[in-house]
Amino acid sequence: MAKPSSSLLLSLFLLIAAAACVSLVESRPPFACDPRNGLTRSLKFCRVNLPLHVRVRDLIGRLTLAEKIRLLVNNAIDVPRLGIQGYEWWSEALHGVSNVGPGTKFGGDFPGATSFPQVITTAASFNESLWEQIGRVVSDEARAMYNGGMAGLTYWSPNVNIFRDPRWGRGQETPGEDPVLAGKYAARYVRGLQSSTGTRLKVAACCKHYTAYDIDNWNGVDRYHFNAKVSKQDLADTYDVPFKACVVEGKVASVMCSYNQVNGKPTCADPDLLKGTIRGQWGLAGYIVSDCDSVGVMYDTQHFTATPEESAADAIKAGLDLDCGPFLAIHTDMAVRRGLISETDVDMALANTLTVQMRLGMFDGEPSAQPYGNLGPRDVCTPAHQQLALEAARQGIVLLKNAGSLPLSTTRHRTIAVIGPNSDVTVTMIGNYAGVACGYTSPLQGIARYARTIHQPGCSDIACGTNNQFGLAEAASRNADATVLVMGLDQSIEAEFRDRKGLLLPGLQQELVFRVARASRGPTVLVLMSGGPIDVTFAKNDPRISAIIWAGYPGQAGGTAIADVLFGTTNPGGKLPMTWYPQDYAAKVPMTNMGMRPSGGYPGRTYRFYKGPVVFPFGHGLSYTTFRHSLALAPTDLSVLLDTNLFATKNYSLSSNAVRVKHAKCDSPSSPFHIDVENTGNMDGTHTLLVFSSPPAGQKWSPNKQLIGFRRVHVIAGSKQQVKINVHPCKHLSVVDEFGIRRIPMGSHSLHIGDLRHSISLQANLEGIKA
Repeated sequence: MAKPSSSLLLSLFLLIAAAACVSLVESRPPFACDPRNGLTRSLKFCRVNLPLHVRVRDLIGRLTLAEKIRLLVNNAIDVPRLGIQGYEWWSEALHGVSNVGPGTKFGGDFPGATSFPQVITTAASFNESLWEQIGRVVSDEARAMYNGGMAGLTYWSPNVNIFRDPRWGRGQETPGEDPVLAGKYAARYVRGLQSSTGTRLKVAACCKHYTAYDIDNWNGVDRYHFNAKVSKQDLADTYDVPFKACVVEGKVASVMCSYNQVNGKPTCADPDLLKGTIRGQWGLAGYIVSDCDSVGVMYDTQHFTATPEESAADAIKAGLDLDCGPFLAIHTDMAVRRGLISETDVDMALANTLTVQMRLGMFDGEPSAQPYGNLGPRDVCTPAHQQLALEAARQGIVLLKNAGSLPLSTTRHRTIAVIGPNSDVTVTMIGNYAGVACGYTSPLQGIARYARTIHQPGCSDIACGTNNQFGLAEAASRNADATVLVMGLDQSIEAEFRDRKGLLLPGLQQELVFRVARASRGPTVLVLMSGGPIDVTFAKNDPRISAIIWAGYPGQAGGTAIADVLFGTTNPGGKLPMTWYPQDYAAKVPMTNMGMRPSGGYPGRTYRFYKGPVVFPFGHGLSYTTFRHSLALAPTDLSVLLDTNLFATKNYSLSSNAVRVKHAKCDSPSSPFHIDVENTGNMDGTHTLLVFSSPPAGQKWSPNKQLIGFRRVHVIAGSKQQVKINVHPCKHLSVVDEFGIRRIPMGSHSLHIGDLRHSISLQANLEGIKA
């Protein structure tokens, strides 16, 4: 009988502890406005029946300038005379409550929290409802820990930067390379985290790192010194898209500006980016925070200003409200004294942060009497939460290759050789920006639930510097009915401030895979654990390696999910959220080139613009069954309604081949496309339907194709499900020109749905008159 996993044991422990302690632990004292404090309970800012802006204005009016300045940083001071406690703003919840930031700690009644798969893995599910559900669970656990005095309520997650370069160490934190996918992930995860009811927030999320941030430390260039030279076009149709979705659709409470400069200006001191775009164009109702120490970096490392107080003033005037770091606390006073900024500028920054705190209920008195005040230790690491972590891992796993050996059989494959440096890992599975998991099931433990195992790591660590254990691994594969190699990367290879040098497996891992596959008595399956793509062309082309699975970093239940896919308990349905390039792509493309489109000898980036060879394309993913698409309802002609006011004031021609989006009536309804998805195989399965569009030929600045929608649908073997995808010209058929202006090209657009191609003729229409 297989040994019980640490996850199961911890679950039993938590259930026993919860039963023994039915009542909540004593909740934390009120952050402010304690009803037992006779000096402060009647103050205007404590009166919950007043409008938020009135309460905020009253509180700011009671603060001294020195107090205000010490509230501009992440470790905000207490103000005892007003009954306000100190507060640590920095907490993280990228894929579970994390202890990376100083605002959260584990221990006592909160030994751990549910650790979901890393974001890149969850993104591979292409399941919007799952992303929101995970956000709700994470915020339940965050609120519970806040009530127990172990966490804050402001979480600087998610990371929605574009995974532009396959070597980026933090690509694992992102939803991938496609801006539409990243934007949908951002909006849904934020909605789940914040769970807004009216103006009230459950927790406050933060979309980071704005903007064009995707290099940490490559070839002597680090994020602190990097000046990202970005065209208006790439900024508008790639880098800014997820952040706009986060603010406009997700209603996020915060945006974090990044370390790097964009076109010569630090992002945290650029009023066009902060006040102009985030708050002005997109309408952020919240605060803007710096990445940690980035205001200091602006002065100390980038030498953007002559004095530190000038850096402090530039950041505040640009629209920064909160500094993660001490810089504003130290230098803002002198900036005010020198007249570089006024106290009113400080007040405006404070108004944004204090409003968010009030929306969180931090000035509403007793926490236990508020919504979510009943959450406590029994609401963390619950069986339901851990089951969701397992389901998320199952949905995110991608089957890259299958020559027919998968799924394995419990009757024919009774003994499995489990080999590789990632074959029995635990912490590796949760990636970075993680916390303390409820428990783990390693790949070895997961497989052991299905079959007898023979385990050999093959390498002493992920670097795999020697081959002195290869012989033992080969022997294991000779004595097993099937071999599973669990290889890949970990945080020593890809992480924050650690970009990869290349795309191949580290060290001698490839040799280990080759030798074991050659020696194996039965089928050989390669399982890859990584955040970024790996060039495994050798395995793709080797007939002795019959299947390849990418598990990403699958979270605390990753071993169970991998085993469930290997043995067919789960039929894989994940799709790659990023392109897997060959090694020579990385060898000739510098990370520092921010251009998305090809030019000269530069090949471009991501599936939208790169046309060269790939190992596996964006959206690739196989199943144990087969699916067929057919169009049940597909309009062939669509009209773009134009704003009639334009023609009264401007010499505007209907014959224009590309209409500006702002000149169109974009509030018109979408056109539905109905697609039948038929399961033509013998196994029930979940199919991820990806719909792409291509603009008319001749649009030199347009992408090859772009994702416009996706749906995940479960289809029983032999049956059919109909999926509706709404197509709107403004949202889905528009492109961005070289000046950063979004336009809708007229003419014949193509929709790509699997192997299907469908043409749509798009015409401008003014009061029933078509161009």
